[in-house]
Amino acid sequence: MAGAAAEERRLTTVVEGWLGRPVLVVGDAMLDEWRFAESERLCREAPAPVLTLRRRISAAGGAANTAVNVATLGGRAALVSPVGADAAGDELHDCLDRAGVWDRTVNQPGRPTPVKRRMLAGNQILLREDSGEPDDALDDDGVARLLTALHSATEELRAASGGQPLTLVVCDYGLGALPRAIRAWLVANRDRYATVALDAHDLADWRGLNPTVVTPSFAEATRLLARAAAGFGAGNRTPACAATAGDLHLDPLAEPTDGPSELVVGAAPGGSGERAPDEAGAAIGPTGEPTPGEDRVALTGDGLSVTGTGVTVNAAAGEGVDRAVLAESRLAELHAHTGADVVAVTLDTDGAVVGGADGERRRSHSTPVPASHAVGAGDAYLAAMTLALAAEASLPTAAQLAQLAATITVSDTGTCVCRREDLLDALGTGTDSAGHPTLVEAEELTTLVAEHRRADRSIVFTNGCFDVLHPGHVRYLTQARALGDLLIVAVNSDGSVRRLKGPDRPVNPVEDRAALLAALECVDHVVVFEEDSPAKLIEAVRPDVYVKGGDYPPEMVPEAPLVRRLGGQVRTLGYVPDRSTSAIIDRIRAQSVTPPVGEGTGRPR
Repeated sequence: MAGAAAEERRLTTVVEGWLGRPVLVVGDAMLDEWRFAESERLCREAPAPVLTLRRRISAAGGAANTAVNVATLGGRAALVSPVGADAAGDELHDCLDRAGVWDRTVNQPGRPTPVKRRMLAGNQILLREDSGEPDDALDDDGVARLLTALHSATEELRAASGGQPLTLVVCDYGLGALPRAIRAWLVANRDRYATVALDAHDLADWRGLNPTVVTPSFAEATRLLARAAAGFGAGNRTPACAATAGDLHLDPLAEPTDGPSELVVGAAPGGSGERAPDEAGAAIGPTGEPTPGEDRVALTGDGLSVTGTGVTVNAAAGEGVDRAVLAESRLAELHAHTGADVVAVTLDTDGAVVGGADGERRRSHSTPVPASHAVGAGDAYLAAMTLALAAEASLPTAAQLAQLAATITVSDTGTCVCRREDLLDALGTGTDSAGHPTLVEAEELTTLVAEHRRADRSIVFTNGCFDVLHPGHVRYLTQARALGDLLIVAVNSDGSVRRLKGPDRPVNPVEDRAALLAALECVDHVVVFEEDSPAKLIEAVRPDVYVKGGDYPPEMVPEAPLVRRLGGQVRTLGYVPDRSTSAIIDRIRAQSVTPPVGEGTGRPR
């Protein structure tokens, strides 16, 4: 299939290839709570709206939402994370069960489940209440049980993987689920996972992991560069040593999507990045945090400027540089500081910039949406990017699928989840009831037919140009589908139609013709062929029933001898009168040159 349809099929092949991929997700799981209210008046006590709660929904958040997206996209996801023994934890378990995630979380009595509660009126977020802080540290028993869960989940996935290599996703949002011992275990066991994805507020915590892909936001990437300029506060220690160093961790900055477009970066006064001791010798202040007004990156609509003593990120880029240009100019450094093969710097409404260690670059774009629509879109991006790389997709393909997965989830308020069916529909290659793609390549059709045969399904096959789809076609195809368990429609390519019908046909390109046929409920598979005759496809499919449209007997069908030799039947079905493609085209042409009655020689219609 040529052009855009061929590109869609290539992307669809990757989506099909990651089906059932075993993925272990580790990190900060949380519960997203959405409270939808109505407000019709202000309260008497203050100029504040009086809210009447109408609806409440809960969804998996953080690492849990990443695991949900992996599962709904078709992967086999297991989640290891500490979860509180509380009502929020119970709701989170329910969310995981509904999505088909293997829930391998560890209950932590006395440590609450992190929750983000949003109150909305008219789909506008009025306030957000967060619970669950980094100070809620895991005790020694909790760490030990998490380590056991990590090992057990890894072996469980390996046993169920059917020989497929394992994938690891680390989601570190600074809520305490990944203390030093857990990070050290993951670094030490890195070789147990073929693909490792890292999404962390502070990437410096993970030096030594050498992930396959990292997905920092622009703020996180900029902060890492500033930390690197300050030497990570680690003196001359090697990255491997720094990965387990006790003073490497930073208290995370506020999420960049929560506030204005001004991001604090750089090192604390003194430039070392170390915690300064107080009079009693205790460390005070988060490592690497600047003082107010120092080392700020001010984002503007037409560019970016840097002041202070921190890293100067756009000195060579010139004035008016945007975030994408800036991020691309620093990809090599981000590769060096993270050890990642692929760096994907996400730019929220501006899409993402993705780079490979070999210098390959990819820029993707997104559509601006209200902030309440984009919650969790990064989780969908991370899940699709990880699955694509695990399926050995190229960097451009992985970047394209990840951006598409994130983009199609932001149509409404709530936590974003991308389903495999939605992604395939966005690619124009929906699935049949058995989960098979509708638009297929000729080479793929043989494999699908063999699968249908094993399921003892009878196959009906037909072919044609289907240039202008009309009710006659729909009736004919519906009748054909009733003759068996599934219907395969072969469509002549544009070149084939021109040879058969003349230089002014087809009216519609093959991409459009195939897409319309694939949208019909009665059609199970659509395939395009270049030849003038479908004989080659008939030999590959060996249909139980071959159908042609027309009022002539089956003996006059040119393909009849071949079909019968292969053991199939031949049927002919009549078209609806006056509904042929040629008749429709002739009427359109006549109306374009013949003026309506009473309008004389007015302009053509």
